[in-house]
Amino acid sequence: MHRPKRWIIAPPHADAGELAGRLRTSPVIAQVLLNRGISQPEECFNFLQPSLKCLHDPALIPNLTKAAERIARAIRAGEKIVVYGDYDVDGITATCILWHAIRTLGGEVDYYIPHRIDEGYGLNAAALREIIDRGANVIVSVDCGVTAVEQAKVALERGIDLIITDHHEWHDDSFPQCYTIVHPRLSKDDNAIPHAYPNAALCGAGVAFKLAWGVGVAANDGNPKVSPEFREFLLEATALTALGTIADVVPLVGENRIIAAYGLGAVKASKLVGIQALIESAGLTGQTLDSYHVGFLLAPRLNACGRMGHAREAVEMLTQANRDRAIQIATYLEQHNRDRQAMEKSILDAAIKQVEEQKLDGDDCRAIVLGAQGWHPGVIGIVASRIVDRFCKPTIMIAFNENNGSGMIGQGSGRSIAGFHLSRALEFCGEHLEAYGGHEMAAGLKIKPEKFDEFRSCICRYAYEHLEPEQLVPELTLDAEAELRQVTAALVTDLKRLGPFGHGNRKPVFCSKGIEIAAPPRRVGKTGNHLQLYMKQGNTSIKAIAFGAGELYERLQPGVRVDVAFEPTLNEYNGFTSVELEVKDLQFVG
Repeated sequence: MHRPKRWIIAPPHADAGELAGRLRTSPVIAQVLLNRGISQPEECFNFLQPSLKCLHDPALIPNLTKAAERIARAIRAGEKIVVYGDYDVDGITATCILWHAIRTLGGEVDYYIPHRIDEGYGLNAAALREIIDRGANVIVSVDCGVTAVEQAKVALERGIDLIITDHHEWHDDSFPQCYTIVHPRLSKDDNAIPHAYPNAALCGAGVAFKLAWGVGVAANDGNPKVSPEFREFLLEATALTALGTIADVVPLVGENRIIAAYGLGAVKASKLVGIQALIESAGLTGQTLDSYHVGFLLAPRLNACGRMGHAREAVEMLTQANRDRAIQIATYLEQHNRDRQAMEKSILDAAIKQVEEQKLDGDDCRAIVLGAQGWHPGVIGIVASRIVDRFCKPTIMIAFNENNGSGMIGQGSGRSIAGFHLSRALEFCGEHLEAYGGHEMAAGLKIKPEKFDEFRSCICRYAYEHLEPEQLVPELTLDAEAELRQVTAALVTDLKRLGPFGHGNRKPVFCSKGIEIAAPPRRVGKTGNHLQLYMKQGNTSIKAIAFGAGELYERLQPGVRVDVAFEPTLNEYNGFTSVELEVKDLQFVG
């Protein structure tokens, strides 16, 4: 909380008043839309009222029609189809979408989810052999496979059609030899950018949803539309697609925004017993769900299964399970999530200690690489995100553990900051790694212990050459400067129309300057590390909460003046609604 942030305040837009009049909304809403590059009235209406009619045609994704027709042919012929997924929320939901689509059309389908620790990310040769030996005729990967050049040879040699669907980066222009590759950033001839599909930021579940849509078209006897029954399935499937889209932190703009907005409603209304059980386990039954509930309450429960156990149980809950079994699995996920939280705290404390002891928080170090024996590989990605939040540097966490009795191996997970392409950094240092993959902001790797020091030196050198010191100062982007009297309940209600919020469409943040602390602060929370504040500007007084600001207690006494950055919220208590501020940063005046 006390770490200095650089405020970037959007200047007032001269066109905000005119746009507000045309939209019949407040100038503040118009200002926020203009800040996000949305300036034309039609664009604004589409943003404020997302519609499924604006989804792109699935056939625009290169090779999707070819893949859909092959799957439809397999369904008609009674061939066995196996969906090969991934163990995170995006991979889990993508697997479930295709499984349900094929079952809805009467196909024979099974799924395979690799074990995070024993098998690692993506397609692996042993698993493909096992799947083929069990009678698979067609294998469809979701959320993985675009870099599986060697692994794909297994299916090719056995004469099995492998369809790869993915959205991750590829290392170069060498692609797996398989039946076809469905990827939103491929061009029509399977080469690299420029891509043919309008939404390059589609996640794995989004690609699976579009493929399911395409299969529905291909299975409808040449009709360019899906059957009424399959249309109902697709509407229901937006719930799973929204879970994957929000959890995978892709930009919630354009098509992704439509999927998230419609899908959040579908999550609440879902008839799928697995989703109902998941909502119940999180204590959200009957509530209106937003991206926060998905990203911080539902998704962690699904992820915990893959991190601490095996993600196939989460897939079972969302596919085959009856209500009793779904509740049993949801309870199991809840326990795993609690175990994950405890382990995360332990590893985070150890990681921060390493950073401080090795002086990796200094100005001359522009990337953080940490490793230890015994860390849980399923948790280090979350901890890497926490380290990035704390130190504002690209961070890679590596867990060293025995590899099925064949020696020690390190499994790593990295998170990045804006302007530092993590996947390219790993590619630059690839000679020190056994395997790697990912995208700009997140990636994974495998490394031998003896290569750790060389790899760390390589990454740190690369970061020093590709990051400027000012990029390591945390920034806070503010939508406008506002007076406290402008922050009304009507404004906060209006701002909710801009959701769902997430990556690429963050919650609006404002600032007010010269605010007076009107009363002694009050410590709140189990550890007293949060402060409840009363702020005053002119004749307007307002309550605020500053999370993690307990150390500023002595400084935030009555009469002190501050500039405050905040998100406005509504607090409902005993039938009375009031506006409160969630403090994002404070700067002392004078």
